[in-house]
Amino acid sequence: MANVTVIGAQWGDEGKGKIVDWLASRADAVVRFQGGHNAGHTLVVGDQVYKLSLLPSGIVTGTLSIIGNGVVLDPWALKAEIEKLEGQGVDINTENFAIADNCPLILPLHRDLDGLRESAAGAGKIGTTGRGIGPAYEDKVGRRAIRVCDLAHLDALDAQLDRLCAHHDALRAGFGQPPVDRAALLDDLRGIAPFVLQFVQPVWKRLKKVRKAGARILFEGAQGVLLDVDHGTYPFVTSSNTVSGSAAAGSGLGPNAVGFVLGIVKAYTTRVGSGPFPTELEDETGQRLGERGHEFGTVTGRKRRCGWFDAVLVRQSCAISGVTGIALTKLDVLDGFEKVRICTGYRLRGKVLDYFPSHAADQAEVEPIYEEMDGWSGTTAGARSWADLPAQAIKYIQRVQELIETPVALVSTSPEREDTILVRDPFVD
Repeated sequence: MANVTVIGAQWGDEGKGKIVDWLASRADAVVRFQGGHNAGHTLVVGDQVYKLSLLPSGIVTGTLSIIGNGVVLDPWALKAEIEKLEGQGVDINTENFAIADNCPLILPLHRDLDGLRESAAGAGKIGTTGRGIGPAYEDKVGRRAIRVCDLAHLDALDAQLDRLCAHHDALRAGFGQPPVDRAALLDDLRGIAPFVLQFVQPVWKRLKKVRKAGARILFEGAQGVLLDVDHGTYPFVTSSNTVSGSAAAGSGLGPNAVGFVLGIVKAYTTRVGSGPFPTELEDETGQRLGERGHEFGTVTGRKRRCGWFDAVLVRQSCAISGVTGIALTKLDVLDGFEKVRICTGYRLRGKVLDYFPSHAADQAEVEPIYEEMDGWSGTTAGARSWADLPAQAIKYIQRVQELIETPVALVSTSPEREDTILVRDPFVD
C-alpha cells in the first residue's frame, strides 16, 4: 500500500478538505507538514459540518493526526479549535493527536507585526490573513523562534527572548509601537503550556514506527502550489513551501515516504487576496461561478476571485510538485453553462508562452489564450460513476487531463464524502 501526499495545485481553496477527509477514512495516520492556521478546510460528514484551520482532517474520524515540524503553531488558536471540535462531539486525546516538539510557535508579537506591515503597505499589500504566519517563519529561519519544546523550559528562555525581542523591538519602534512586553508574553506562554505539552512528542519517531508497521500515511498540504514561496506568484505567496517535496522535510520522514502525490484541482480557478490572475472574470460569469461555488474563505470569509480553468498554471504545478494524479473538484459549478473556456497558453508582448513567467511585471501582463467547448445542460452534482455524468462533462474532464499532462484519479461532485468518482486509488497505486 502506498502513502499519499495531498497538495493543492492552484491558489488553494480547491476542495482539499473533502478529499482529505475521504482519504483519511482509509488512512492510519494524517500529517500536516506546512502552513499554519491560515488554511481552512471544511468537512461535511453526514449532517455535521466541521471547519478546521490547524488540525489535520483525520481528527474528525479518530485517525491518528499529527502536526509536523514544518507547521508554525499558534497554541491559543489550537486550543480554541480543539474546544470547538470537542463541542461537536469529536474526541481529541493523546492517542489520536500529536504535535512535533520542534514546531515553531506563532506568538502575539507575530500577529502584531503582520497587521502593522499590511496596514503600512498601501498598494503593496500582499493580502495576508493577518495571523502571524509569515513573521513566525521569518523568526524560524532567523534562528530566534520560540519552539514547542521551549514550553517545557520557560524559566530558561532569557537568551532566546533577548534575540527575539532585539529583532521585534526595532521593528515595532519603526511603526511607532512600544517594545515587546516580555513579562506578559511569558505569562501567556505559562498559561497555555500545560494544554499544549500533553500532546507533544518527537513525531518523526512515532511516524517511523507507524511506517515500519506498514500503516498508510496521508500527508495533508495547505494552501496551493501557486502560493509556494519559491514556485508561486511571488511576492503574493505564503511563507512556506507548499509543494509535495516539503512533506518529507516538514514531517521528519525521508522523501521516499511521500508516495502517490494527489493534486487537488478545481474545475475552474479561484484566488483570495492580491496577485496576478490571468483568467479572472470580473463580469456576470465570474459572479455566477462565485455564487454557485460558494466562494468565500473558510478562515477569513473573504470573497474569492473567480475565473476560467487555467491549464497552463495547473500543468506547471503538476510538474513542479511531481503530481501522480489529480482530484477534480466542483465540476457541478459548471453545470448549465452554454459554453465553457479553458486557458491553453498566454500572450506576452506578442510572444506565445506555454508557462507562467516568474517576474511580477510579466505575470501582470500575460493575456490568456482560450479554447472554447460546449457546456452541458444536465447535472453532475452527486454523480458517483462516469455513467452519471453528461457526455460533454466527460469530454471536459478528458480535455483537462490532456492539457495538464496528468491523469484524473478522482472526481468530486459535491461536498458529501461519498459523492466521488474513483478512477485510480491513490492508496493502491
